[in-house]
Amino acid sequence: MNITVVGASGLIGAKVVELLRLGGHNVVAASRRSGVDSVTREGLADALSGADVLVDVTNSSEWDPDAVMAFFTSSTTNLVEAARSAGVGHYVALSIVGVDGVDAGYFRAKVAQERLISGAGLPYSIVRATQFAEFADGIIASLTVGDEVRVPDALIQPIPADDVAAAIARVAVAEPINGLVNIGGPRTITFEQMARERLARNGTGPRAIIVDPDARYYGAALSMGSLVTPDAG
Repeated sequence: MNITVVGASGLIGAKVVELLRLGGHNVVAASRRSGVDSVTREGLADALSGADVLVDVTNSSEWDPDAVMAFFTSSTTNLVEAARSAGVGHYVALSIVGVDGVDAGYFRAKVAQERLISGAGLPYSIVRATQFAEFADGIIASLTVGDEVRVPDALIQPIPADDVAAAIARVAVAEPINGLVNIGGPRTITFEQMARERLARNGTGPRAIIVDPDARYYGAALSMGSLVTPDAG
């Protein structure tokens, strides 16, 4: 099978490329490093020439809500058009569990991406993953003010990047589902528990961990099950 992975230099993309190649597939690893830019369209046509499957694991380098929205709408529109022109038979994209229930700029941009893909008329599969385990320290840092970690009263279900990549690789070589699949980590825990475990593991010393109903997750209010798979919440 001929598969083009766009966003191939990122955390997930590099792992997906390796897994697919180990599976015997012909893989084009496309990224800005290889001269392929999904926003400017540079190199897209060549990267998708002869591809049976497009795996879209692109990501914005900026976090400003307007910039993120501009990136995903431009990138996805260009990828859809290029995939259609190349006769790609399966568009696979990575998204976020609960993305349509969290009011934050990055999540809104991912919803826009999903809608562009599902409305494009191409066979597609969208893999929604919970928050990556590798991002736990960054999440805790974002919730830290002085000596306090103020966490939302909510659940989180960290998933290792290796598991995300494996799921995407499986979906890429299967038939399109023309819908969504949710994947999550092996444990569903509270933000408070995650913070306690990570701080203890990192040996950063005692800090006050406070469950704060007003705490925001990158600017968004969370309900208890916002970030976990439907069967876990």
